[in-house]
Amino acid sequence: MQTDKLTNTTVKQAINALQAGDKKAWFAAFTADAALYDDGNKINFHTFWEKALGHERFTSIDKVENKGLDVYGHFHSDQWGAFKTYMKFHLQADGKINRLDIGQASY
Repeated sequence: MQTDKLTNTTVKQAINALQAGDKKAWFAAFTADAALYDDGNKINFHTFWEKALGHERFTSIDKVENKGLDVYGHFHSDQWGAFKTYMKFHLQADGKINRLDIGQASY
Protein backbone atom coordinates (compact mmCIF):
# COMPACT_ATOMS: atom_id res chain seq x y z
CA MET A 1 0.00 0.00 0.00
CA GLN A 2 1.45 3.35 -1.06
CA THR A 3 1.79 6.13 1.50
CA ASP A 4 3.30 8.71 -0.86
CA LYS A 5 0.11 10.83 -0.70
CA LEU A 6 0.75 11.48 3.00
CA THR A 7 2.35 14.91 3.35
CA ASN A 8 2.41 15.41 7.12
CA THR A 9 5.44 13.69 8.67
CA THR A 10 3.72 12.78 11.94
CA VAL A 11 0.64 11.40 10.17
CA LYS A 12 2.83 9.39 7.80
CA GLN A 13 4.75 7.89 10.73
CA ALA A 14 1.47 6.97 12.45
CA ILE A 15 -0.02 5.40 9.30
CA ASN A 16 3.18 3.45 8.65
CA ALA A 17 3.00 2.14 12.24
CA LEU A 18 -0.67 1.23 11.74
CA GLN A 19 0.13 -0.61 8.53
CA ALA A 20 2.93 -2.56 10.24
CA GLY A 21 0.91 -3.25 13.40
CA ASP A 22 3.76 -1.59 15.31
CA LYS A 23 2.27 -0.67 18.69
CA LYS A 24 5.42 1.00 19.99
CA ALA A 25 5.71 3.34 16.99
CA TRP A 26 1.94 3.98 16.89
CA PHE A 27 1.63 5.00 20.55
CA ALA A 28 4.84 7.07 20.32
CA ALA A 29 3.15 9.37 17.79
CA PHE A 30 0.39 10.25 20.28
CA THR A 31 0.18 12.09 23.58
CA ALA A 32 -0.38 9.96 26.68
CA ASP A 33 -3.92 11.33 27.01
CA ALA A 34 -4.87 11.21 23.32
CA ALA A 35 -8.61 11.27 22.61
CA LEU A 36 -10.29 8.93 20.13
CA TYR A 37 -13.67 9.53 18.52
CA ASP A 38 -15.26 6.75 16.45
CA ASP A 39 -18.10 8.12 14.30
CA GLY A 40 -18.36 10.99 16.80
CA ASN A 41 -18.46 8.81 19.93
CA LYS A 42 -15.60 9.16 22.39
CA ILE A 43 -13.99 5.82 23.19
CA ASN A 44 -10.89 4.74 25.07
CA PHE A 45 -7.88 5.36 22.80
CA HIS A 46 -5.51 2.82 24.34
CA THR A 47 -8.04 0.01 24.72
CA PHE A 48 -9.24 0.39 21.13
CA TRP A 49 -5.78 0.44 19.56
CA GLU A 50 -4.34 -2.34 21.71
CA LYS A 51 -6.96 -4.61 20.12
CA ALA A 52 -6.97 -3.09 16.62
CA LEU A 53 -3.27 -2.80 15.81
CA GLY A 54 -2.18 -5.74 13.69
CA HIS A 55 -5.79 -6.41 12.70
CA GLU A 56 -6.75 -3.17 10.94
CA ARG A 57 -5.08 -1.31 8.08
CA PHE A 58 -5.61 0.80 5.01
CA THR A 59 -5.71 -1.08 1.72
CA SER A 60 -5.54 2.19 -0.22
CA ILE A 61 -5.24 5.87 0.53
CA ASP A 62 -7.58 7.69 -1.80
CA LYS A 63 -7.27 11.31 -0.70
CA VAL A 64 -5.54 13.50 1.83
CA GLU A 65 -6.90 16.90 2.92
CA ASN A 66 -6.50 19.60 5.56
CA LYS A 67 -2.73 20.06 5.21
CA GLY A 68 -2.16 16.31 5.41
CA LEU A 69 -4.14 15.76 8.61
CA ASP A 70 -7.26 14.14 7.11
CA VAL A 71 -6.78 10.77 5.43
CA TYR A 72 -9.47 8.91 3.47
CA GLY A 73 -9.22 5.44 1.99
CA HIS A 74 -10.31 1.86 1.78
CA PHE A 75 -9.76 0.02 5.02
CA HIS A 76 -9.68 -3.59 6.20
CA SER A 77 -10.62 -4.78 9.66
CA ASP A 78 -10.35 -8.47 10.54
CA GLN A 79 -13.51 -8.00 12.64
CA TRP A 80 -15.62 -5.65 10.49
CA GLY A 81 -14.47 -6.38 6.93
CA ALA A 82 -13.69 -3.82 4.22
CA PHE A 83 -15.09 -0.30 4.03
CA LYS A 84 -14.18 3.30 3.25
CA THR A 85 -12.89 5.21 6.25
CA TYR A 86 -11.47 8.50 7.39
CA MET A 87 -8.86 9.34 9.98
CA LYS A 88 -8.61 12.97 11.07
CA PHE A 89 -5.50 13.72 13.10
CA HIS A 90 -5.19 16.70 15.45
CA LEU A 91 -1.70 17.84 16.41
CA GLN A 92 -0.63 19.90 19.39
CA ALA A 93 2.16 22.49 19.17
CA ASP A 94 4.96 19.97 19.80
CA GLY A 95 3.82 17.82 16.86
CA LYS A 96 2.32 14.96 18.87
CA ILE A 97 -1.17 13.76 17.98
CA ASN A 98 -3.62 14.55 20.77
CA ARG A 99 -6.87 13.58 19.05
CA LEU A 100 -7.92 11.14 16.34
CA ASP A 101 -11.33 11.04 14.73
CA ILE A 102 -12.12 7.85 12.80
CA GLY A 103 -15.22 6.57 11.07
CA GLN A 104 -16.85 5.27 7.94
CA ALA A 105 -16.59 7.63 5.00
CA SER A 106 -18.78 8.22 1.99
CA TYR A 107 -17.05 9.96 -0.88
